[in-house]
Amino acid sequence: MGPVIPVYEISQELNFLIAFIIGIGFGFALEQAGFSSSRKLAGMFYGYDTTVLKVFFTAAIVAMIGLVFLNYFEMIDMGIVYVNEYYINSAIIGGVIMGVGFIVGGFCPGTSVCAAAIGKIDAMAYLGGSLIGIFLFGETYSWWEKVYNINYLGGIKLSTALGISDGLMVFLVIAAAVLMFWVGEWAEKKFKRPDISKEL
Repeated sequence: MGPVIPVYEISQELNFLIAFIIGIGFGFALEQAGFSSSRKLAGMFYGYDTTVLKVFFTAAIVAMIGLVFLNYFEMIDMGIVYVNEYYINSAIIGGVIMGVGFIVGGFCPGTSVCAAAIGKIDAMAYLGGSLIGIFLFGETYSWWEKVYNINYLGGIKLSTALGISDGLMVFLVIAAAVLMFWVGEWAEKKFKRPDISKEL
């Protein structure tokens, strides 16, 4: 829950309960958005279904705007909000591996858990493969440590790296989202797949 605990002095037990409820809500939202379907997820890469793009871009924008306004009204301290540490080489290598896994398996780590929770066998296999991969990486970390730590930039924000304010960064992301939504709508029309159910 990040800065909620120190700001409002919430107990660790209540924090875990809140996190659990949010996790269930997040999983429910993913399932309702259709993210338990590998076809819908893979459709993002083939252009015929850009729901993934729209949902996650919308979620990112809502979160960004919320954080900016909560910080402005001093309801949250952005100084103690954790920012993931950035390793350039690791981000590129990990992105390629996850991208290939996403296309081949049809799931990302989060959506595989969502689909496995409703009993989908392919998602369970994907999740199992992910856990095996995590285990093997942990066991062989000493082999990859040097590559992993190359080009470390720390917990840096994109707005800081570009030398602009957080507010301007939010505006640019919103503008990018509007453009991507338009591209997504165009792609869905361009690469629309025939409705097989009508032919049956």
